[in-house]
Amino acid sequence: MRALVTGATGFVGSHLAEALLRQGAEVTALVRSPSKAALLNQLGVRQVRGDLHDRAALIEATRGQDAIFHVAGLVAAHDEAEFRYGNREGTAKLVAAIREALPSRGTAEPPRLVYVSSMAAGGPAPRGRPRQGHEPSAPVTAYGRSKLEGEEVVRGSGLLWTVIRPPMVYGPRDTEVLKVFRLTRTGLIPVFGDGTQELSAIYGPDLAEALVAAATSEAAPGRTYYACHPEVFSSRSFVEAVARVVRPANTRAIRVVPLPPWLARGALTVTGAAARLAGKATILTRDKANEFLQPAWTGDPSPLIRDTGWRPSHGLETGLPATLSWYREQGWL
Repeated sequence: MRALVTGATGFVGSHLAEALLRQGAEVTALVRSPSKAALLNQLGVRQVRGDLHDRAALIEATRGQDAIFHVAGLVAAHDEAEFRYGNREGTAKLVAAIREALPSRGTAEPPRLVYVSSMAAGGPAPRGRPRQGHEPSAPVTAYGRSKLEGEEVVRGSGLLWTVIRPPMVYGPRDTEVLKVFRLTRTGLIPVFGDGTQELSAIYGPDLAEALVAAATSEAAPGRTYYACHPEVFSSRSFVEAVARVVRPANTRAIRVVPLPPWLARGALTVTGAAARLAGKATILTRDKANEFLQPAWTGDPSPLIRDTGWRPSHGLETGLPATLSWYREQGWL
């Protein structure tokens, strides 16, 4: 299989490139910043320099591919227009490049397109009822709306598409959940709301295997899936699980600090304003409180398991220690 990965220099994309190579695929990466491509160089991944708004680079990268994994996207932006430019318009330009190359394939089957969206595109789940992918979408943030718009571009493309909506992703190379690991060393860990928010998660290398499975399954085209481990846990139990891994002898010294909605929104307003003043984008904005304060962000992976045969290998019990071990090996903790 010849496969293109956008976002291959990032956390999920790099694990995906490795998973594809393990299965004997010829991997191409669309690379915006060659300085971040050290791992891809080591892996021997072919690279095309450019981004999602570079038509020539997109045409070169998509030509001759059997599968295209669209992982790249914005998770932080200055405003909704910037989210839309990255997540909707970038996806539209990728789709246009794929379609432009179709006549050159002759009678060959068009490439499979796997779009890595987000649970944020579907919106929060009712407590106790994880989403499966067939429910009406109801995103509650600018980020979620932009990812849903990207999904709609893919669904209207006429290609053999599959949409994957991951929840929280953690594991080696991740820098977001790393912040929780680091907070445990202070003894105080804040959680949004009262700590009862229900969550799903997926270990990064497991997500990569799910994406490959979706691209090779005959049942997956035209479907939207949640790729996650079936376990559901609360936000409080998650940070406590991290604390048990990082500080096994001092877990009782950890204090979980609930942030009521008024305080959470106020704190996120301040962090968002500070980022704007510094000319930077952050995920910690007042808008993000609309996600942080929902009762549940949970997904049901059973449709994906049924259609592809994929199964996640790591729950929190094994995924968190493996993540910690990698962080320590790299000197991140």
